[in-house]
Amino acid sequence: MHLLLILVILLGIYFAFKTIWTKNSWKTPKKLFPKDWRIILIQNIQFYNALTKEEQKHFEFKIQEFLLNCRVTGIKTEVTLTDKILIASSAIIPIFAFKNWTYSNLQEVLLYPNRFNEKFETAGSERQILGMVGTGYMNGKMILSKKALHLGFLNSSDKKNTAIHEFIHLIDKMDGSTDGIPHNLTDKQFTIPWLELIQRKMDEIHNDKSDINPYGGTSRKEFFAVVSEYFFERPQLLARKHPELYEALESIFNQKMTHKKSGMTSIKLSRNSPCPCNSGLKFKKCCGKIHHK
Repeated sequence: MHLLLILVILLGIYFAFKTIWTKNSWKTPKKLFPKDWRIILIQNIQFYNALTKEEQKHFEFKIQEFLLNCRVTGIKTEVTLTDKILIASSAIIPIFAFKNWTYSNLQEVLLYPNRFNEKFETAGSERQILGMVGTGYMNGKMILSKKALHLGFLNSSDKKNTAIHEFIHLIDKMDGSTDGIPHNLTDKQFTIPWLELIQRKMDEIHNDKSDINPYGGTSRKEFFAVVSEYFFERPQLLARKHPELYEALESIFNQKMTHKKSGMTSIKLSRNSPCPCNSGLKFKKCCGKIHHK
């Protein structure tokens, strides 16, 4: 009994020091947001394009902050600036409304060229995994398929985004249990209605009466991740087909995605387009110079 008490006390001290160390070691951006990073956001992140100018500045700050505190390492693939911006955007989109949010449980994202298996092998059979939040000795790491990462932002109508899916798991995990209940984002009284809603919607999936990805029917944690992808990719469709579910997710993430959707468009920049930095110059004579170096 005494040994158990000592163990509990030691664990408490460990986690207290870990929390203090993490807080003190957290880096915040000191430099202006690079122009070439902004071009990548404009051309690839529809969510960013739907924001007001003030919101875009906050989004940019959070992108810088995330990349200052989380490494992105390529495994048998090169990591480009675009890869980093897409990963950081996947992290920021779900928690955008929570201004002081930090991913204290993530230190590194491992980027694989494509699918991998449970042994993290990139060649051979049974390579069906596109993304994974690490556990055990892989705790603090996330693995993503580079191909799936890019496809998630190229196709905004399929209700799928692998990177956002994995960051939802990470958010879910931050309260100590990956169970489909994001306690850090919701009040306690929300739990029972949310669990009841999950069960009803999973039953619809099992009975082939739902357009929600069938993978969401495998567990509560996967349901939460799958419907979150749906919420951020096709909010208007979700609101129309599953109004109660849309309202619940709107409450969880504190974001009215149907309001944003009208402005969520891809922007193609030609050499003669007005530069998005509002300099008054053409793109080729302003930020385009940096972007094409």
